[in-house]
Amino acid sequence: MKTRVYVAALAALPVNAVLFGIGAVTVLSISALSEHATTLIPAVVLASFALTLPITWLVSRRMMLRYWPSPAN
Repeated sequence: MKTRVYVAALAALPVNAVLFGIGAVTVLSISALSEHATTLIPAVVLASFALTLPITWLVSRRMMLRYWPSPAN
């Protein structure tokens, strides 16, 4: 396997946890959404799983760079 796959596998769990946390806090903190939490929390779980792979693939590429280009340039 390539190194990028290993880096992506290591970064997948934290990325998934952050995505789920953002979704769960959003659902539970907005009163209109918290009324439907029984259906929205499973949707947040599925969405976090679906978004984890593409985000992790982009993050793993960035993590493997030796020097990051400056955003000002």
